[in-house]
This record gives sequence, structure tokens and C-alpha cells, in this order.
Amino acid sequence: MGARTERPDPEEGFGLFCLWCIENVSYTVPMKPIIFLGDALDGLRRFPNDARREAGYQLDKVQKGADPSDWKPMPSIGRGVREIRIRDLAGAFRVLYVAHFPDAVFVLHCFEKKTEKTARRDLELAAKRYLQLRREADKR
Repeated sequence: MGARTERPDPEEGFGLFCLWCIENVSYTVPMKPIIFLGDALDGLRRFPNDARREAGYQLDKVQKGADPSDWKPMPSIGRGVREIRIRDLAGAFRVLYVAHFPDAVFVLHCFEKKTEKTARRDLELAAKRYLQLRREADKR
């Protein structure tokens, strides 16, 4: 069944009318820009291709206001900080970000997770960047 260019009469059948409406409406979802703090972008670039592609897809969802497919809150780092979890044949990869600021999605840290427990240095680095971000936001 091809797309109809003229609007069908709702009397012909409500389903046909609804299908036409869905096919002929364009949706624009406002997207927040992404700002990578420190060397977070370099960390993301070090991910293997498949993991990097998945991270990009998940961050795109966050930019549009949706939740990533696999995430968990990271309150120990800061209010609103989340961790995107990516599992790949090459290993486990993490993207720590905060999206509750109105102007952008801020990526705090991207890294490969090598043990079951997240390394202290990764948590401390993300917390340090979050604190710097909060201080700058409070100045505005």
C-alpha cells in the first residue's frame, strides 16, 4: 500500500485516516547540544568502533530527552549524573553524563571498565568535573 497524497475522508475508515496522518506529519524533537568536559571526547574516541557507535546512538537518545537503553544513576558523583553502560565483544565501556541542565548534555567521562567495580580514579575524575560544572552553572 503506497502513501496517499490526498487526505482521505475519515468516513472511509478511521484507520486509513490515522495512517495518513502518521505518514504525513513531520516531527521535530529539540536536541540539546553535547559538551564533552576535559578529555571525555578523547576517551570516547578510544572505544572500539562498535562501542563508539553504540555510545553515539545512546547519546543521541539523551539529546532528544529519552533515556539510554542501559543506564544507572550515579548519585555518588552528583545529582542527575547517569552512567550509560555499553557491553561489547571487546569489553565493557561507560559514558558518565548529566542532562538535567537546560542548556546541554554534559559528558563528564568516557572509559573502558576493566573490573566489576568502577575504578576509584574514574569516579573521582567524573566527580571533579561535575563539581566544576556546578560551580560554573552557579555563576550564571
